[in-house]
Amino acid sequence: MTETPRTTPWVGDLSNITEFASDGIVSKTIVDEPRVKALLMAFAPGQSLSEHTASMPASIHILQGHASVLLGEERHDAPAGTYIYMPAGLKHAVEAIDQMVFLLHLHRGEE
Repeated sequence: MTETPRTTPWVGDLSNITEFASDGIVSKTIVDEPRVKALLMAFAPGQSLSEHTASMPASIHILQGHASVLLGEERHDAPAGTYIYMPAGLKHAVEAIDQMVFLLHLHRGEE
C-alpha cells in the first residue's frame, strides 16, 4: 500500500480488506519494501495462477478456503492453515478448489 519504505508498523485485519471478483483473482499489496513484498491474493473457485517461476524465494500461507498447489512435479493439497516455502526458480502453480485467500511473501533479500 506504499511505495516508500515504511517508518511505522502496519497492523490490519486481512479479512476486512479481502475482496473477491466473481470470476477472477484480486491482488492487494500490503507491504512493499526493498527486502520483502506481501500481497493478499483472493481467488474465485476454479481460478488459478498458471505454472511459472520466480526469481526470488517466495512463500504462501493459505488463510481461507482450499487450494491445489503444484511444486515442481508434485501436487499438494493445501487447505486453510497450509504454509508453503518455494526457493527461487521452482516451477509452481496454484488453483483454487473453492473461494480461497492466501498471503504471498516475496523474499527479495538484499538489493
